[in-house]
Amino acid sequence: MSRDLVTLLTAPGAAAIAVVRLSGPGVEAFLSRHFSRPVPTGRCVHGILRDGERIIDDAVAVRSGDVLDLNLHGGVWVVRSALQFAQSEGFAISDLMATDGPTEIWQEVLRALPHARTEQAVRMLLTQPAAWESISDPRKILGDSSGKWLIQTPRVAIVGPANVGKSTLANQLFGQTRSITADLPGTTRDWVGEIANLDGLAVMLLDTPGIRATNDPIEDAAIAGSAEQVRAADLVVLVFDQSAELDRAMLDAYPDAVRVANKSDMPARWDAAATGAIQTVAVRGAGVDELRTEIRRRFGWEPLEINRARWWTPRQRDELIRRAQESGNASSV
Repeated sequence: MSRDLVTLLTAPGAAAIAVVRLSGPGVEAFLSRHFSRPVPTGRCVHGILRDGERIIDDAVAVRSGDVLDLNLHGGVWVVRSALQFAQSEGFAISDLMATDGPTEIWQEVLRALPHARTEQAVRMLLTQPAAWESISDPRKILGDSSGKWLIQTPRVAIVGPANVGKSTLANQLFGQTRSITADLPGTTRDWVGEIANLDGLAVMLLDTPGIRATNDPIEDAAIAGSAEQVRAADLVVLVFDQSAELDRAMLDAYPDAVRVANKSDMPARWDAAATGAIQTVAVRGAGVDELRTEIRRRFGWEPLEINRARWWTPRQRDELIRRAQESGNASSV
């Protein structure tokens, strides 16, 4: 006869997220009494774990039949409370990790969860064990590097001449004011970096000082200092004012950049389509959704397919190469 068991899959305090597994026929009743939302099998659900009126944690629950993984905040008090509560509800403590622990892909998911900065990234990670069980073409997965950006937050630098609207555009991407803006060149005196959630993809967005000739030593030093941040960026967003003359030398300096023609509501001095630029009016937010989409596309997150298998560790990549070689596709990897 199957038993109701509670298992700690991660050490308390070792990571931002700890996983407590409940297994056995009592899972359904436990959820209906103590979790704020229904948890269908094969889904991850964000809700509140309660002991009567006492809130234990807000958690992400993932269920597969009679197995439930509760992804909790990793503090010792939260984990201990969850384990003790499960015991009081009839679940016996089990040292599953010592005997029948999770698969390697599950272990990698658990290690990556603390680095996932958006709800979509968490959901994507939690689908990976099932997705890896149904991989039919390992070559296709090998060619998709989007998984690594789950735990290696990409750096996106916004670059351009002074007074073209870079900081206003950055604020639109952040979703709120992070950079000071004014109708004067040189307002941004240093690079500003913060995490922005671009519809599921978390990026470190770097707003840099406008590039121009100046006699101000402070501004000149800021421009020089931001150059290092730009060189380290994984993607450059190059912003120009479409109502001003195009700086073709700067355009040529960043051939792989996402190009933006801002102030496109004003009389144009150059053809945005000819340069492949996205037209925006940053002060109104026009064109920002298109820019968000293009940034996500550059990192393989457009369209956002939650259930698709991905790799994000060297072991996973080696495993995919081995599978491709076994299927006779060694020459293509």
